[in-house]
Amino acid sequence: MSDAAFAPVETGSRLPDLILLAQEPSSEKRRALLRELTEHFFGAAQRSAAEDALYDSVLTDLTAEMETAVRAELSARFALSPDAPRGLIRRLANDEVAVADAVLRASTVLTDDDLLGVVRSKGQAHLRAVSERATVSEAVSEVIVERGDDETLGTLLRNDGARLSRTATETAVERAKANPALHEAAVQRKGLPADLLNDMYFVVEARLRQQILEQNASMDPALLESALAAGRARVATEDGALPADYSECLAYVEELKAANQLTPTMLARFLRSGSKTSFLIALAQLADVDFHTAQQIVEKKELDALAVICKAADLDRSLFLTFAVVIIGGEENAMGKAGGYAKLYAELQRDAALRTLRFWRMRRGTAQAA
Repeated sequence: MSDAAFAPVETGSRLPDLILLAQEPSSEKRRALLRELTEHFFGAAQRSAAEDALYDSVLTDLTAEMETAVRAELSARFALSPDAPRGLIRRLANDEVAVADAVLRASTVLTDDDLLGVVRSKGQAHLRAVSERATVSEAVSEVIVERGDDETLGTLLRNDGARLSRTATETAVERAKANPALHEAAVQRKGLPADLLNDMYFVVEARLRQQILEQNASMDPALLESALAAGRARVATEDGALPADYSECLAYVEELKAANQLTPTMLARFLRSGSKTSFLIALAQLADVDFHTAQQIVEKKELDALAVICKAADLDRSLFLTFAVVIIGGEENAMGKAGGYAKLYAELQRDAALRTLRFWRMRRGTAQAA
């Protein structure tokens, strides 16, 4: 027993009698004593500083000798107490997860330093419990992003009370892009920077893409500009090798452009004739995006993304449908699929398309600057 057990207490308190009983060797009696001390703690109208120290010392010592179920019961009881004994709470937080879970999720007695000690040294179950706290600081979240597995990261992303620095958010989004199980958690995260939200566009399903477009349409113009500035600072400038015929095709497209012959109809002609590189260059110029973004859209048959480009350029739906049919090619029910995207095109708001396109244009602007 620590020296705190012998600190003076107020006259008339029953606590000294309970302290003496802590010397009892019987585990059953010590378990009963632990429960009685707990009841005494919560039942006291007022406690002196000396009594608080005694509670902390004795409860912590007794808890160490109890089985898991008893420790878990104690953890659940003290987790919501704002004046719970600090030493006891710290011990419980570092216990096995069946015990630690309750205090890690809820106890306000735990400091950031306490939580950092846990997330730096414990397993995923402990990290997930911390990730579900009402508030999680940037410092704690950063370690969770670094050490947590994808399930833990998903828990953290779904918690709007968890604050993430810009760097930690970028890391989380890069991980989320690679795991479909994290797509929804990332896209629906409140306060996700808009440039990172739009980074998710090309990897998520149609339902989530629609949510991104809706968020873009409702974005405050000032926030839009701020997000674009942040994105330009982040976008990589190296996207891979260009096609072997790129220079030749670029010269031809520039020649057509100089003669005012680079029309939407010419783009359709490129596609039908198999001049894929010329089509991609022209499409990129039409939308003012980089070549690789246009290439990704066409090669992966991202027709909803193609709809964004065509809607932003204010092209006729019939022309978009022409592009879609050629890009889909020999797929089964190509016309039916293209018809579905034509409906999507008709419903897509041009303002949402224009705002979304601005994020895609960052890549071209950054590459040109480099």
